[in-house]
Amino acid sequence: MELEVLGAHMTEQEKARPPGIILDGVLALDAGSLSGISITRQLGLQGILLSHYHYDHVRDIPVIGMNISGKGFLTVYSTQTTLEVLSAYLLDGKMYPDFRNWPDYKPALKLVSIEPLEQVNVAGYQVMAVPVSHSVPAVGYQVSSPDGKSIFYTGDTGPGLAPCWEHVSPDLLITELSMPDRMQDWAIRVTHLTPALLKKELDEFHRIKGYLPRVLLVHLNPDFQEEATTEVAQVAGSLGVEIRLAYEGMKTSI
Repeated sequence: MELEVLGAHMTEQEKARPPGIILDGVLALDAGSLSGISITRQLGLQGILLSHYHYDHVRDIPVIGMNISGKGFLTVYSTQTTLEVLSAYLLDGKMYPDFRNWPDYKPALKLVSIEPLEQVNVAGYQVMAVPVSHSVPAVGYQVSSPDGKSIFYTGDTGPGLAPCWEHVSPDLLITELSMPDRMQDWAIRVTHLTPALLKKELDEFHRIKGYLPRVLLVHLNPDFQEEATTEVAQVAGSLGVEIRLAYEGMKTSI
């Protein structure tokens, strides 16, 4: 399984893009930065998995709909709640066409609801949505490839992932890290993670599963890059596990 990070941050700046990851060139995790790839690559996507409906995770859905309209077709998967909000605010036919029905001879987008904790086949991968703790209804995704490799992508989440760990056993854990430790009180309030909070969640993972996977971190506020890098290195050293901060353009094999 080959993974490419298109967006590794929570905001867009000169060298930072909102969340977006592509697996093997065909399956996308969230849609904060997908419109930055070529039209050929957009047409090559076979599915998008949305973790929740916050704008930085869904914003490129109508843009991709416009880009591939008349040329291709793409299925967007998420929970019913996320799809309802997406339909009401970004695919309502007011600012952009409703690409679920446009163009009428070949609609560009199809929305498919996924029930939490049910295994479904998406583009040849086994996918399971697992509820996570966030300020709005949200899920992470365990994605397993035919060769047996798997990742778990939490999307945005705050503390309290122990129930989630019961259901997943990834080779690579892709989770969020939004702020440095000095902002821990605020992070808890808005349901995000800091390095110290991440360590507690990984300790729980190890207690429940008996091992720690490689860890890749996304969703950092770029204003805190240097500060968070130092703190993450300390967590990795204390746990004896590889923990890396993702960056735009990063590629890795699983």
